[in-house]
Amino acid sequence: MKVFNKIKGNIGEFNACQYLKNKKYKIIETNYRNNIGEIDIIAMKDKCLVFVEVKSRQTCQFGRPSEAVDRRKQRKIVLTAESFLKNSKLNYDGCRFDVIEVVDNEINHIENAFYS
Repeated sequence: MKVFNKIKGNIGEFNACQYLKNKKYKIIETNYRNNIGEIDIIAMKDKCLVFVEVKSRQTCQFGRPSEAVDRRKQRKIVLTAESFLKNSKLNYDGCRFDVIEVVDNEINHIENAFYS
């Protein structure tokens, strides 16, 4: 089951990247990891740096995928992003935190899903 979930997650992240590219986002990095945590996708659009958490599910039987991005997960993503920014030389005007839900291969992009 764990291997299946990993494969499903990888497919969801790939589909999310393709979706963002089609929306004219530039993908900066995928699966960024540091000693604090991981960010699925880091992208740029219109000088805004976007940190994206991707959640994939086959159905919404047990709730929306975005509901899994609770306060604890949000805090970890924010701290990971802050660490990324300290070491980055990217030129950007602002940043935001998005969640992309992938449910049965349909994408729901939630911009500004949470704040730092």
